[in-house]
Amino acid sequence: MSTAQNETKVPDASAPNPTAPGSHRIAAIDWMRGFVMVLMAIDHASQMWNAGRVSADSAYLPSLDLSTAFWIPDTPLDEAQFYTRWITHLCAPTFLFLSGTSLAMSFEKRRAEGMPEFELDRHLLIRAAVILGCEVFLSVMADMGSLMLQVLYAIGASMVAMVVLRRLPTTALLTLGLGWLIGSEFILSQFFPIPTDFIDGAAVNNYSVPTLLLFVAGYSDSVIVFYPMTHWLAMMLVGWSFGRFLLDQPANDFGRQQTEKLLLLSGTSSLLLWSFVRSRNAYGNMGLYRDDASAVQWLHMSKYPPSLTYSLMELGIMALLLLIFMRRERLMKRAPSSWNPLLVFGQTALFFYMLHFIVLGTGAMAITGGMMLRGLPETFAAAAVTLVLLYPACIGFRSLKRRYPKSFLQYI
Repeated sequence: MSTAQNETKVPDASAPNPTAPGSHRIAAIDWMRGFVMVLMAIDHASQMWNAGRVSADSAYLPSLDLSTAFWIPDTPLDEAQFYTRWITHLCAPTFLFLSGTSLAMSFEKRRAEGMPEFELDRHLLIRAAVILGCEVFLSVMADMGSLMLQVLYAIGASMVAMVVLRRLPTTALLTLGLGWLIGSEFILSQFFPIPTDFIDGAAVNNYSVPTLLLFVAGYSDSVIVFYPMTHWLAMMLVGWSFGRFLLDQPANDFGRQQTEKLLLLSGTSSLLLWSFVRSRNAYGNMGLYRDDASAVQWLHMSKYPPSLTYSLMELGIMALLLLIFMRRERLMKRAPSSWNPLLVFGQTALFFYMLHFIVLGTGAMAITGGMMLRGLPETFAAAAVTLVLLYPACIGFRSLKRRYPKSFLQYI
């Protein structure tokens, strides 16, 4: 969810985005990020308001009391609850991918302007520290008794890794990213197999904290990890490669069309490969197999950690949506509106992320007297109200950042 400037060359036919004076932001990237922020608000509204929430997205995770598996095969899934959860699966892969894209484009611009490499590293490390600090703050607010690490941890830790990895050529970055997405299940099956037995309320496979931080979703006495870093770093690597590709395209309509062709090819190929791997119901599903041939079971994939099928579907959908946004921007006769809610949310992603938790949680406690005490109508209503309330706040924060571009606000 990096808010890094995603400046790049734009086609001569497209006017610069007035929301970023003096730069050439690609509005489609901000629209895409803003779109998944809206989906994320629905997911977290469900997490705080919805008594029937379904989130059985892992064969690795035990239940919170460690007495059973997180997901038990042949357990029925309520369709309305399942699809409410499923539509939000797009969020985390998009956050990581676009973080890599925006950072790559920003760094290449800064390097071209003469910024020393150690300054680029310093900028990346400060941004990572801010994001990780925000994760710790949210964990303290959640009061789970252990440090809870979610998507901000995955983004911040991946940024730390990119201090070294960004020096690799694009081919190496792309190979590492795709290679881990494809091969991670083999590595995990060899060294960190899925827990199968539960004895005296504890899973037989007790993973170390480093294993949880890097490879496997799970719990320990001190930490709860839903987003082990390596899987999400792989998505950032692919996004970083895409950012470099964007910068290499000529500054004209032909260059943008080439990008659209790549997105179309990548998106359709990913979804076709997803359908093949999911149909086999074997390797590539991270232990979360289909119970039957229903649509729900086809879409019920492992997110913790992300399986190959999950990554293929979500990155494929993201590529096709980004294609639609980019084509829309290319064909526009005027500059994109700076008041477009998707643009606003996409350009203030971390600020929105932090604030929406406070609004949703405070609202749930004040109105319902607790967490997860209502149903889907209240969930969607809470998400809608939160979006309306945060829209002017995000506009104000964006204006403040522009007024003080060199201040600490640049890292938020």
